[in-house]
Amino acid sequence: MSRSLTISPAVWQRARKVSARPGRGFTTRRVPFWFVLPALAVYGFVTLVPSARGGLYGFSDWNGFSEDFNLVGFENYVRIFTDPLALAALGNTFTFALITMILQNALGLVLALALNTVIKSSGVLQTIFFAPVVLTPLVCGYIWSYLLAPTGAVNTFLTSVGLDALRQNWLGDPQFALGAVSVAYLWQFTGFSMVIYLAGLKALPSEVIEAAIIDGAGPVRRFVSIVFPLINGAVVITLVLTLINGMGQFDQVYAMTEGGPLRATETISTVVFKVGFQGGDLPYATALATVMAVVVASLATIQYRTAARKD
Repeated sequence: MSRSLTISPAVWQRARKVSARPGRGFTTRRVPFWFVLPALAVYGFVTLVPSARGGLYGFSDWNGFSEDFNLVGFENYVRIFTDPLALAALGNTFTFALITMILQNALGLVLALALNTVIKSSGVLQTIFFAPVVLTPLVCGYIWSYLLAPTGAVNTFLTSVGLDALRQNWLGDPQFALGAVSVAYLWQFTGFSMVIYLAGLKALPSEVIEAAIIDGAGPVRRFVSIVFPLINGAVVITLVLTLINGMGQFDQVYAMTEGGPLRATETISTVVFKVGFQGGDLPYATALATVMAVVVASLATIQYRTAARKD
């Protein structure tokens, strides 16, 4: 014969008071922190500490080898704004990041819409469009440097179809070099934006779209009034990520042009590499990298908060 256990109200109230005492919730509230603590410790040791030391070098004249370490204040940072090379590189960096951010997001969204609503068997096409993303930017840069060479595949194709007048020295002409590097960048990373937008589109409630169709809303109206506002989160994430990636791009630029011709594709990343590793001026290179990191973080924060406020 079974017996039921009855807890009196007084005992129940006492148990609740005991569980609410400070420190009694250690096992439930603090356990996640202890799981994360090792990763935070490794991150701090590998990333934060070297970054802090690197930031200190920007205020010194240390060459990386000698024992002399003298603080020079903001001398290296003031030098940035009087250095024509650094200013030109800043302009190229902003231009490259702006162009690639706009085009990458526009093309990625168009591809995502096409794969989600128009094209069948999109799984194969998703793989094809995303495949370049898994390549390293350095490999992608070398591939496109061969394609865009004066005797490369692009000029050969133009000649074969009777468009010989359009042949150009794509990477050797300052007028076309930055655009050529941008094309290579977009070829590699547009698939990344496409995947994020496609995930957002597939998460949309079908009932809302069907209701709009029944009400007579056309494709453009549905996109402007329903689809785009609902995927605003994906748009914000992709805009921020593409801005950060574009501002810090180095591998493709260096593999394709090394910053040339005539500094036409020189970016802050390539200047930091040349000044710091080739020229041995580590304090100035550190100052350049620090300024760039602050600019990127500020722009990303402003962009994110502006988009979130509109949402």
